[in-house]
Amino acid sequence: MSMTPAQAAHSELAGFKGQLIGPDDSAYEEARAVYNAMADKRPALVARCTDAHDVSRVIGFARAHGLPLAVRGGGHHGAGLGTVDGGVVADLSPLKAVDVDPRARTVRVGGGCVWGEVDSATHEHGLATPSGIISTTGVGGLTLGGGLGHLTRRFGLSIDNLLEADLVLADGRTVRASTDENSDLYWAIRGGGGNFGVVTSFLFRLHELSTVVAGPTFWPAEQGAEVLAAYRDFLPRASRAANGFFMFGTVPPAPPFPETLHLRKVAGIVWCHTTEDPDAAALAMAPLLDALPAPLLHAVGPMPHPMLQSMFDGLYPPGDQWYWRADFVDEIPDDAIALHAKFGPDVPTWKSTMHLYPIDGAAHDPSSTDTAWSYRGARWACVYAGVDADPANTALVKRWTVDYFDALHPYSAGGAYVNMMMDEGQERVRASYRDNYARLARVKATYDPDNVFRLNQNIEPASTDLA
Repeated sequence: MSMTPAQAAHSELAGFKGQLIGPDDSAYEEARAVYNAMADKRPALVARCTDAHDVSRVIGFARAHGLPLAVRGGGHHGAGLGTVDGGVVADLSPLKAVDVDPRARTVRVGGGCVWGEVDSATHEHGLATPSGIISTTGVGGLTLGGGLGHLTRRFGLSIDNLLEADLVLADGRTVRASTDENSDLYWAIRGGGGNFGVVTSFLFRLHELSTVVAGPTFWPAEQGAEVLAAYRDFLPRASRAANGFFMFGTVPPAPPFPETLHLRKVAGIVWCHTTEDPDAAALAMAPLLDALPAPLLHAVGPMPHPMLQSMFDGLYPPGDQWYWRADFVDEIPDDAIALHAKFGPDVPTWKSTMHLYPIDGAAHDPSSTDTAWSYRGARWACVYAGVDADPANTALVKRWTVDYFDALHPYSAGGAYVNMMMDEGQERVRASYRDNYARLARVKATYDPDNVFRLNQNIEPASTDLA
């Protein structure tokens, strides 16, 4: 009787320092779970890797047995691309080192860290780096896809603050990618996702930041068109110190929100001002707030940066059903606003939402060819997220998400932020990298010619005659 992949791994990977988990192990159900419960897959082996050598051996094992290989950092990917049916998952969660150098203003981060661990360590020194909006998000996935968040307008994308990375390649070798070493690989991983290798360590630039003035402002959902029009005109002209994403959604039925607003459908802005001065933040927001009706809630005030980063953790714990669609947006004409006002207030469940994340300011400083991220001229990243804890509502949230996306996609710039896409095929991947795709395909052919790392928003290796 032939061995299962898990049995073969125990036999062949003697000295593996991490943990090898198969379907017959008691830890399997916990080990196979990812953030999006809609990605309910059953890998043949979950290999929890403790270092680059473990990672190299797992890659070699998967290749030797012809098994598909998924790489998991934080496990947050919307499409559940950190897992695979019948294949091998290289789980980086044990790679948790966070080493802050306050003098150099850098932090070295293990590939299995989540952003809350980084935010906590850097905050002790009054420093921070751009890190998304939910602290349980994995550092690796968010960074490699670009890295949008509360600090984008002030400090750029996460990739704009990535100084170097250590990777294990498809052939098992360990390399460093930076401006001085493997510069083509360094270019590609800044937005090109996990297509080129397994990143076991990141080095980020840090910025002085401790306290921010942040929080939500909510209006009735039926005023969404008016709020979105004002937001559209206001934010691109605001100082880079002001960041705020627009949203349609529902007030969570829990503190700190007033009970009178629980489950009220709203249009809102979630602010982040990179200042410690509430008066300066109030002055920055005044042109927008003065142009709109009085809000239902204006809960903006000073808070530690990690507090803002974890604000949505309780609202969106692991285990919900998620279905995503996304687009980059250059402009928001009045016709698009009218469509948002139709679909946004009609969220099918109280966790479902639409967000418009600003990507101007510092994110516009690099050119479209400086990194793999090609939409440097876009002003917003729009995401439609149908979310619910009950699997019975999966079809409901998916239908709303797809209908909303289909209605607004004609007003998009074409592609989307790859971290917010489902598995939507090669055409969408190519649209999201535009003119950078050909160069990415050549880099892919250099570092992963057999497309071992294909369970992602995949960039196919350039053929020999095109390389």
